[in-house]
Amino acid sequence: MGTRPRERGEIVLAAAIVMIVVQLVWKFDLVRRTYFRQDDFTFIARGLERELTWDYLMRVDYGHLMPGPFAVHWAMGRLGVYNDVLAHAITIGLQAAAGLALLWLLKLLFGARPAILVPLALYLLTPLTTSSLSWWAVVIETLPYQIALPMALGSQVLYARTGRFRHALATVAWAVLGMVFYVKAPFILVLAFLLTLGWLPRARRRPAWLLYLAVIAVYAAVFFRQLFTSVQLTNDTVRPALPDPAVAASFAWRLLSGSFVPAALGGPWRWHPITEDYALAATPPPLMWAALGVAAVAVAVSLAYRRRAWLAWLTLLAYFVLADVVPVMIGRVVQLGPDLGGMELRYVSSSAVVLAVVVGLAFIPVQGEERPWLRPPATPPLLRHAWIPLAAVVAAGSVWSVAAYTRLPLGEHVKSYVETGRLALQRAPARAVILDAHVPNRVVEPQFFYDYARVSKVLGPLAPERPGDPVRWARRLTGTLTNPLAFDTEGRLRPVEIQGLTIPQRGGCTPVSGRGVRFPLPLPMPHREWTVQIGYLNPAATRLAVELGGGLELVPAGKDFGWTFATVTGSGAEVTLRTVDGRTACVGEIKVGVPRPAEHGTPTPLQPVATTRH
Repeated sequence: MGTRPRERGEIVLAAAIVMIVVQLVWKFDLVRRTYFRQDDFTFIARGLERELTWDYLMRVDYGHLMPGPFAVHWAMGRLGVYNDVLAHAITIGLQAAAGLALLWLLKLLFGARPAILVPLALYLLTPLTTSSLSWWAVVIETLPYQIALPMALGSQVLYARTGRFRHALATVAWAVLGMVFYVKAPFILVLAFLLTLGWLPRARRRPAWLLYLAVIAVYAAVFFRQLFTSVQLTNDTVRPALPDPAVAASFAWRLLSGSFVPAALGGPWRWHPITEDYALAATPPPLMWAALGVAAVAVAVSLAYRRRAWLAWLTLLAYFVLADVVPVMIGRVVQLGPDLGGMELRYVSSSAVVLAVVVGLAFIPVQGEERPWLRPPATPPLLRHAWIPLAAVVAAGSVWSVAAYTRLPLGEHVKSYVETGRLALQRAPARAVILDAHVPNRVVEPQFFYDYARVSKVLGPLAPERPGDPVRWARRLTGTLTNPLAFDTEGRLRPVEIQGLTIPQRGGCTPVSGRGVRFPLPLPMPHREWTVQIGYLNPAATRLAVELGGGLELVPAGKDFGWTFATVTGSGAEVTLRTVDGRTACVGEIKVGVPRPAEHGTPTPLQPVATTRH
């Protein structure tokens, strides 16, 4: 009889391990379909450009101090650049470690009883983390934090029970590890304090509290110094500002009611794709109100029976406001708007671990806790097991929501673009000149990432090394370029063509000397930057002055037949050409417009690289 509790505990732990493994297999089906997206390309490109220095690691990127992720991106760029297999392996490994860390914490808090399988299952199933798992930059921030948080709290439990200071040092070490990766990690030490205050009241460890406070103070000093001195992609520094109170309130309510609460109960059940590889929560209003009602009933039941359940829920609410709402409110809600920002589940993905712990504290007595109940929990069996159908509905909803997200194309088309570009660069001729235009918005959005959305930044690292014959990237076509190339929207290289207006060749060719010759355009050109392509057949090399509405560019024109390009900012109804050195050039067809990949030019490769979904 004495071994029965131990055997029961072993069965519970075995069941928990099986749940974690099954969850990994299930989530791998999502992870393997993902690819790098948006920020990922920028972070990897920055890592390739820089050494592993303090300035590189400690730059605050729009409110995120994340030396750990920057170090990982730096290494990733040197381990195959866009090595999605490695990224997937790291993701699953971190997810496994997070599940085991939470299991360890639940066992320490509540013992190896069957009840701990409920909060564990909640964490393993919740769609709160689904969209985050599809974005590498978010994975490498949030998953280490989801490991550090339960490990730090578990160390705090050991410190409170044993008084051994090495456990307090372990709590700090895990919290600091979290801080290296995620800006919300200082809240780990605050949660450790609240856990001790509410459920481990006999522990009075003032030296530890002073140590925790000192760590938070040092982190805050470093963070705010870096925040106000780090130069962003816009070449300026961050200027935090609070939004209008109505906007802030609307965002907080939308994030709570439309994202956090429904996702905690298996939602959002429906997704709103903003790109083909990412989606926001789109909870149907009836289901949103139903989720809020169920949450209210669950909270009320726990408050009626469980002592200090109020502190558990208050802790969750405070964490949601301070860690999830306030940073976004200060940094991005004005740009995103309260509706779009409130649908973004990645803002609350890190709360999944906190939610699991809070649910445990609100319903399960902590080991050694005195008088855990406000009234005897003995109820009729029908009521005592009323949570089972609710848990089944939540589990089914979670599976449905994750499956719905998995049906998106995810990284299929972006990976095809990148792999096609890799193959095109391998087949590009020696010393090829490639137009350094922006990649498609679905790969990297120029509005947010500026020059890091150019093909030289995204595809340039994939170009094979050719000593003496490197690929040349040209943002502006200028001079005598032989067969310049451009990437199309599928990642293939095509010849460049100037799309716009054409001035046909006049008979043979038109002599141009030191006196300007005017070439009328079929239509007036509005004011902007234009590319002028000029065909020539010259008896000797010369230099041409190309004018368009006040804009002037000097470009070479070689001997014999060829093309030269000039990029001019101006407007007007005619192009004026003259030679700078007084020699005579003979000019043929002139095109004025914008350089684009030729729609009817032969692409390299002939077909995009196919990336099938397995």
